[in-house]
Amino acid sequence: MDVLLDNLSLFREGFWGTLKLTASSALVAVLAGVIIAGFRVSPVPPLRIFGTLWVTLLRNTPLTLLFLVAFFVVPKVLYPDLDSFLLATLACGFYTSAFVAEAVRSGINTVPLGQAEAARAIGLSFAQTMRLIVLPQATRTVVPPLSSIFIALTKNTAIAGAFDNVELFNISKTLSNEGYDIVMIFVWITIAYLIITYAINGLFRLLEHRLEVAR
Repeated sequence: MDVLLDNLSLFREGFWGTLKLTASSALVAVLAGVIIAGFRVSPVPPLRIFGTLWVTLLRNTPLTLLFLVAFFVVPKVLYPDLDSFLLATLACGFYTSAFVAEAVRSGINTVPLGQAEAARAIGLSFAQTMRLIVLPQATRTVVPPLSSIFIALTKNTAIAGAFDNVELFNISKTLSNEGYDIVMIFVWITIAYLIITYAINGLFRLLEHRLEVAR
């Protein structure tokens, strides 16, 4: 208990850092994932090819490698003074977007094809059909797998601690260097991760229940 009480402010900072990284990366993942899913089912061949390459490349690339590219390649190519939090958010967000895209694409495939054809028959564009007809119905199917994806994202943010970001796993190194019992450090960090992941799971269960009622 002394590990927690003596370093409460540090644990709070790490907990808040993990929350911020998870939330910002999830936002990037959802926005990019929905767009890429649209590309994957687009009638335009170049967009389909781009979406396929995006998903295939990112799903089969280790996240640590993406962090190395983000922190050591991107600043040299784009801008040298990019914030470490932004780089970590982009690395986690783009990586997770590939999994979000596949979940969304699977949800899109559950919507009867006739509805999209009917939308086109009344003059709606592909973008309008996706936004107004397909995606609202696909959301019910997409919610359950997104819960697992974002729980995995929460744990993936631990890699950011090795790249100048303060988060839960990062503070374990600080406390370990100060001589605290490593077992108790990991116990409290595990509890903190469980709080976040259980909150995400509960939020998505509530959302899933509300969508089921709406059906």
